Amino acid sequence: MNAETQYLDHLHNTLSKGVRKTNRTGVDTFVHPYPVMIQHNMNRGFPLLTSKNVAFKPIRVELEGFIKGITDKKWFQDRGCSIWDEWCNPKKVPYSTDPKVQEQMKQENDLGKIYGFQWRNFNSEGYDQLKNIVDTLKTNPDDRRMICSAWNPNDLDEQALPPCHWAFELQHVDGKLNLMWHQRSCDSFLGCPFNIASYALLLHLLCLETGLREGVLTGVFNDFHIYENHVESVREQLKRNPVGSFPTIETKGFTSIFEWENTMTKSVGYNPLPKISASVAI
Repeated sequence: MNAETQYLDHLHNTLSKGVRKTNRTGVDTFVHPYPVMIQHNMNRGFPLLTSKNVAFKPIRVELEGFIKGITDKKWFQDRGCSIWDEWCNPKKVPYSTDPKVQEQMKQENDLGKIYGFQWRNFNSEGYDQLKNIVDTLKTNPDDRRMICSAWNPNDLDEQALPPCHWAFELQHVDGKLNLMWHQRSCDSFLGCPFNIASYALLLHLLCLETGLREGVLTGVFNDFHIYENHVESVREQLKRNPVGSFPTIETKGFTSIFEWENTMTKSVGYNPLPKISASVAI
């Protein structure tokens, strides 16, 4: 199972067979005609795609923020992560495609009750889903209820974005830990490579925490789409062949997933092809 081969196949099929759809951003998408899945066995390396350069630092920073339950945009920015720059809590600045309003969204630092808030304080009631999962992995790893949901209907109007990757679940088999995440909507060119690496990193950290071995990573994507303004970038990527094998990652100084900082983890042997730029559809 090679995550990049599957990913590129899905890109190709979406570009060639995708159905054109409108959406809230005003930039049409070409949508894969049915849900897709990407699987990767972690013994084949860390799935940081090589057919274009995927920036690992903002992925690490964002995941650290999720694990810590951070909801402040400036916290991410101060650590070199610009992923959340364009969005904010809609209670503070309601979403709009108006450029003037979008500038106000950029200036507002409150992201609202996004992923990390739901992971660590679901429904604002102090229920720590991530800690519960870690405790269960240590005491009853064969439990089949290790699920973490970022989708909370009560809080959707207080989230910078309703969660795209809305839940993940874990499975222990014979000393190996498998992770599957579910995604309702996927910006396939810009977002998907980040999502793959982020959940692979989360699996890595959970295994460090529990002493289990890294197993299979699975992503399930419902609305897997290519934005109209990404088409030429996708075509450029599809002309390329992945570069050899995936890198590995190395984490030093680890004591606890809850004390982990993004600077503790580095990629080793990552030699991708050059970056391919594209604009985010807000």
